[in-house]
Amino acid sequence: MTKFLLTLHLLAAILAIGPVAVAASMFPPAARRALAAPDNAQALASVRLLFRISRVYAAVGVTVPVFGLATASTMHILGDTWIIVSIVLTTLAALALNALVVPGQEAIVTELDAAAAGAQAGPVTAVDARQTVRLAMFTGVFNLLWAAVTVLMILRPGSTTGG
Repeated sequence: MTKFLLTLHLLAAILAIGPVAVAASMFPPAARRALAAPDNAQALASVRLLFRISRVYAAVGVTVPVFGLATASTMHILGDTWIIVSIVLTTLAALALNALVVPGQEAIVTELDAAAAGAQAGPVTAVDARQTVRLAMFTGVFNLLWAAVTVLMILRPGSTTGG
């Protein structure tokens, strides 16, 4: 059962976290291009697609810690320090994604939709550019947190495998 749960955990991490990390990272520069040319339908479509990917995979990403907790439980290592640190980092990554990245993307998509509808006119403003820079920073924090969790999963302090 442990190997099955570990397999599901790893597959969920690869298939859920990878796409959201890439889409979220691609979003700020795509948004800057779309903000610079609000009448560019292709740029707006790209931003909407990246937002949709981020939102959907953020929801699917919940399976990663669920399978991780189930795996750690069957291995009787839930009290190990590296697992607890991983849980804390995963929680922080989820908070960054769901409280900062996805809402930031949504605000930009809403602004772009309004600009495309003619409610706002003109090129990108300083506030808009700062939004994308801030969003890129939050996305970087999210990605760094997941990278730290990945390193902990590979090194597993105290592991008997010599990793």
